[in-house]
Amino acid sequence: MAITDQIPTQSGFHTKSTGMEVTEGMDLSGKTAIVTGGYSGLGLETVRALLARGATVIVPVRSPEKAFQSMSGLRGDISTLPMDLGDLASVQRFVETVSVELNTLDLLINNAGIMACPEARVGPGWESQFGINHMGHFALTQGLMGLLEKAHAPRVVALSSTAHKMSDILWDDIHYERTSYDKWQAYGQAKTANALFANALSRRLKRSGGLAFSVHPGGIFTPLQRHLPKDEMIALGWLGEDGEISERAKGLFKTPQQGCSTTLWAATSAALEGKPGVYCEDCDIARPTDPDSPYARYLGVDAHACEDEAAERLWALSEKMLADA
Repeated sequence: MAITDQIPTQSGFHTKSTGMEVTEGMDLSGKTAIVTGGYSGLGLETVRALLARGATVIVPVRSPEKAFQSMSGLRGDISTLPMDLGDLASVQRFVETVSVELNTLDLLINNAGIMACPEARVGPGWESQFGINHMGHFALTQGLMGLLEKAHAPRVVALSSTAHKMSDILWDDIHYERTSYDKWQAYGQAKTANALFANALSRRLKRSGGLAFSVHPGGIFTPLQRHLPKDEMIALGWLGEDGEISERAKGLFKTPQQGCSTTLWAATSAALEGKPGVYCEDCDIARPTDPDSPYARYLGVDAHACEDEAAERLWALSEKMLADA
């Protein structure tokens, strides 16, 4: 796919549609889903909607105590298994356990992530945002490919962000080994990586009738903001001087129930058949960024996140990073 494939389907949903609305009337009984980060924020609401439609859901958890507390009110066929995306051995143990328990996997939702955090290293020294948001999910997906390929028309959804506009892949220094660390640039690079990952993965799922998509869920207050100081969120206009959500943010931001809707639409909508690897927002395929729009920073997808050549280059690099880890 390419930027020219970014053509909305006129889905009938909108920026404030909820996950329950986009899945209304669906019967997902017999379908099995894995949702990373499924015990917090958007992930929790994604899990809630999937369970309500009859799906079996497995949630990898890094913090069992936190997961137990947040998921105690959920009803349905749900289970948890330990996993830390920043620990490749942990990811491998999760894959091995799931591969014994399941015959097929219908939905993989790579939802977990970190944002704009202080510089840190994971795995064999990877920059943490790229390492967790992209490489952890890359390793997980690679490990689960056998289960996905055995399913009928499986789907994989990667959570990207409008922050992809902040940075292309830093091909010459992905892990900030020679250049000064910039937390927002690093986050932007990771979100571009998520979009390119879905692009490349769709080609690898084609034989089994599978599809992969990337999604921008919208602006939402969730634990994703945990690394941002209050003063920075005030400067960004997200909070007022009193520390409360600003009126501007109230108009632009979504609730977690609304924020999970594009993920669920990408995971289930028939309108996406034959449209592999596209980037979605507001429960539809996103348009290419309009540089003349006053909303160019927030809406649409930039060309660098849609290029097949870049997607294949990143896939090859990611395979090498994983092999060398």
